[in-house]
This record gives sequence, C-alpha cells and structure tokens, in this order.
Amino acid sequence: MSGRWPYLPPRADALRHRLIFALDVDTPAEAERLVRLLAKEVGIFKIGKQLFLAAGPEVVRMVLRHGADVFLDLKFHDIPHTVAKAGVAAARLGVRFFDVHASGSFEMMERTHAEVTRACRREGIRRPRILAVTVLTSLNKGDLRRVGVADEVEHQVVRLARLARRAGMDGVVAAPLEIARIRRACGRGFLIVTPGVRPASTGLDDQKRVLTPEEAMRAGADYLVLGRPIRDARDPRGAVREVIAEMARGYFAARLRPGVRA
Repeated sequence: MSGRWPYLPPRADALRHRLIFALDVDTPAEAERLVRLLAKEVGIFKIGKQLFLAAGPEVVRMVLRHGADVFLDLKFHDIPHTVAKAGVAAARLGVRFFDVHASGSFEMMERTHAEVTRACRREGIRRPRILAVTVLTSLNKGDLRRVGVADEVEHQVVRLARLARRAGMDGVVAAPLEIARIRRACGRGFLIVTPGVRPASTGLDDQKRVLTPEEAMRAGADYLVLGRPIRDARDPRGAVREVIAEMARGYFAARLRPGVRA
C-alpha cells in the first residue's frame, strides 16, 4: 500500500467504525503504540490470546482509555457454566464484542447470552455483542475431514450460524466466502464479522478463504477484521484509509442494488 493518504469523503469516513484492527502483537508497549497511532482511524481494536496472555485485562482498559472499542477475541469454548461466567467478566471489562465457539453447543451459547444479559441489566452496564465463531478462516474441507466433519465447509458454517442465531447470539465470525450464505440463512439483523480479508495488493498469509475489503462489504459483511496488512505497512494510517476506501466502494455498491435499502 502507498504511503499517501487517500481522501475519504464523509460517507466513506463514516465506515471506519466497521473496521476492526487486530492487535496481534507481543507486548503492551507495542499495543499502545499502535492504539495511539490508529485510534482516530479505526473504530475497534481486537485483542486476542497472544496479547491478552502477555498483558492481561489491563490492555483492554488501555484501549478504552484511548476512546476506542474492544473486540475481545478469546473464542471461549468450555462447559456452559464456565463460558457464561467468562462472558460476564468480559462484559464487566467494558468490551464491545466477545466471541465463543459455536461448536461449544447450543446450551453453552444460550446460557452465556442469558447470564450476560441479566448481569448487564442488574449492574447497569452496556451488554457486549456476543459473536459465535463458525469455522476458522484457516480451515478448508480437508482440515474439517481430519477432525471428523464430513460436510462441506459452507454447509457447516451455515449450520453453526443458524444454531448461534437460535441461541441468541448477536452474530458470527465467519470467512468472507460464507457471507452471502449466512445472510440468506440468518437475515439482515444478524451481524457478520469477517476476518480473512486481504487488500488486493497484499499476500494471503495463512488465510485460505479470502476476499478483498470491497468484495466482502459488497457481499454483506458488517465488520471487517484486518491486522498484518495494516500493521506491516510502511504507513499504517495510510493503509487504513485505503482499506476504508475499498470498504466504502463495496458497501455503497451493495446498497445501490435493487431491493437493498441504504
């Protein structure tokens, strides 16, 4: 990506809250450097296992102090009681999103939604949006077969998305190539958060089922997650603006289609 910042018209700039930057770094110091650099450019920072294990809950508080929202990407997968209690703890931290594995069961998701909702009402705090992870973007059909899932990737994704919706999840984390199928199966009010997105000018890294930001937004994604293409760019802020410009082209093109409301 070039170091020159593209001009973003107001309608495009409004999409920055739909871009989630992955803070996949080793230290709190590096995380805070990136948050300081990008807090006015992106709406949400994703904190995963790598950083959370290095820095703990304080790294969530650091991002919040800079005025940004947090997607706590720990992919909870355990017995229902344990995941529900973890979800309540995430809500108390003030995160905007957290996620669980849909394959952890309907009961696990339903109980987590119920307990988090009760705790937030009781304590007067904002309820996080709870997302279910369907099939990881690094997996393909062969990977699923090796763990005992004989179905096609897209069928497994839709099956888990429907289960998550019935359990009360606010949306799913799913690969770009499954966006349209999930949207048809679960409707427009169901959030789709999409990693595995790569600008056309960058490599695929370890992602196997990818689209560009423009293609993903055109397909119906609500939020996009990007990390390395921004973090490793010569000018990360310029890279963010180029990604948002791509997102805007796809987002507004999708809403110009007949029958789609802007």
